[in-house]
Amino acid sequence: MTWSRADLEQVAQGTRGTVLWDEPMSRHTSLRVGGPVDLYLEPADLDDLERALGQIRSAGIPFLVIGGGYNLLVRDGGIRGCAVSVKGFNTMEPQPGARLEVGAGVTNQALTRYAAQQCLGGIEFLSAIPGSFGGALTMNAGAHGGESMQRVELLTTLRETGVLVRKRDELEYGYRFLKLEPGEIVLGARLRLEPVERRLIEESIQEYITKRGGQRVGFPNAGSFFKNPAGASAWKLIDAAGLRGWMIGGAQVSEVHTNFLVNKGGATAADFLALAELIKLRVKESAGVELEEEVRIVGEG
Repeated sequence: MTWSRADLEQVAQGTRGTVLWDEPMSRHTSLRVGGPVDLYLEPADLDDLERALGQIRSAGIPFLVIGGGYNLLVRDGGIRGCAVSVKGFNTMEPQPGARLEVGAGVTNQALTRYAAQQCLGGIEFLSAIPGSFGGALTMNAGAHGGESMQRVELLTTLRETGVLVRKRDELEYGYRFLKLEPGEIVLGARLRLEPVERRLIEESIQEYITKRGGQRVGFPNAGSFFKNPAGASAWKLIDAAGLRGWMIGGAQVSEVHTNFLVNKGGATAADFLALAELIKLRVKESAGVELEEEVRIVGEG
């Protein structure tokens, strides 16, 4: 099925949220690179999102769902079709029994602060992970031994057939992985936490922030660029390959943390992709290990 600008205009006209045409994705990704998307949408609520996606699917328009734009590299040619943001799904509501309903658009830092205010513990490690809660769930992001899915009681997603709510034991997930259908969107989750004194939660958060001090690289980045291979640390392999500080164009292997690739200014997506290929080649040559990107790479070259 082919689609046209007129199809996009129909989608835009019915949207009650934010609508931007030919919007540079560099404005919506933490790496600050990426070409334009034909149509950028931030639906106002679930009804708005379902209506927009219904039109998008009916017209055969390709679409990409984004949260905070972390862990995402958009190529310089941009994205054909739509980028649909879930930033507006940013509610947090306490529930009986030390539970918390959290929308996908909530940032991890806002979530951990709010949980501390409610004296609910168990997710302090999320304070060390930049980006949105929905993005963290979608890839089961983790830090310092914690993983995003470990406190999920119910996960709410949106499929073409409608909203779906599942218990954690009904889901398939693992290291940096959550199985979703193509086009399935994480809307939020109910977390089962633990009553803990606020002072202790805030101390734990501060410990995670202090541990993360070595990851404050000072330039735009997407967090860890590569997954850790089994039994090894990606940053150690990159460092041992002699690539600390190596640059291609405006993209650099961070001098602070070698699994962070940073935008030193004026970088392009092509710079990051070339640097990533160099890293994989050198690590394969020096250690015999094949690195795999943790960041999601999308768009046209």
